[in-house]
Amino acid sequence: MKAKLLKTIRTERYLFGILMAISMVWLAELSGEKEIIFPEICALTIGAWISEQQPWRVNKRRIFILMTLAALFGVLIVKFCPFPLIIQVCLSFAFCGFILTLCKSNFIPIISACILPVYLKTTSYIYPLAVMIMALIIIFAQWIMEKNHLKPINKFTPCDFNLKTQTIKWLKLLAVFSLIALIPFKTHQIYFLAPPLIVMFSELSNPKSPARKKPLYIIALMTFSAFIGSSIRLFFNIYLNYPLSICTAISCIILFITLNKIKINFPPAGAILLIPMILDKNLVPMFPTEVFVGSIILGLAAMIIFKEEK
Repeated sequence: MKAKLLKTIRTERYLFGILMAISMVWLAELSGEKEIIFPEICALTIGAWISEQQPWRVNKRRIFILMTLAALFGVLIVKFCPFPLIIQVCLSFAFCGFILTLCKSNFIPIISACILPVYLKTTSYIYPLAVMIMALIIIFAQWIMEKNHLKPINKFTPCDFNLKTQTIKWLKLLAVFSLIALIPFKTHQIYFLAPPLIVMFSELSNPKSPARKKPLYIIALMTFSAFIGSSIRLFFNIYLNYPLSICTAISCIILFITLNKIKINFPPAGAILLIPMILDKNLVPMFPTEVFVGSIILGLAAMIIFKEEK
């Protein structure tokens, strides 16, 4: 009976996640404001709603503050920093490291929230406003789930950062990423380093991350998610002209069933799933290949360069 109840609760969480993604994309289509589509929302639902234990050390207040600041900074970089793209991205990456250290958190999905508007050249304040509202929805729904025993209560414990060590870590991350990014940015193939892949890179660079135990599974999952999102968009939206909200629903259902089967809840896979929904249609066919290559390069770099100090 207990197993049946747990299965029902898990199903309800998946449904909440799917409805959240559909509502976001539907509202974007209805209003004509594509800035509302925030792929990282799928990652947040996986981590904050679906996972039994939240994978990040962050409380509800920090989720709101960090997501809003990151999204706003990304837009401000585009509006007021007329530098080459690689410098804009590195500034955004460094800013995320700074505020995470300041807030004693490892809530790395903010990296994607900050860098995505830089990739898309977003100058509209609708984007940070949408991110802020969606963060509030995530927080409120998580509170409701905890209150009704649909999810264990998330107890926040601040990360015990050594300021010097943490600063060196982020500088090292920034240096390695900058070197890897030189060729893709020079050739304008930026989605070899799609924002959720940068989040994956940051996660795998943590020697204590559970994801490091199964790096091949993580690379396969990221590639699979990109393939599902791209294939569904190509067939249902570009070929059959169905709404993006339908594509989002089908993609999320497939991914969530997969996550339930393999028992790996890796939030960046949710974000990479929805990236094809905001890409120009000419970029969609190559996106899974770019994610596959990018995830291998970033994954190997993280595993080899960032090892636990003895």
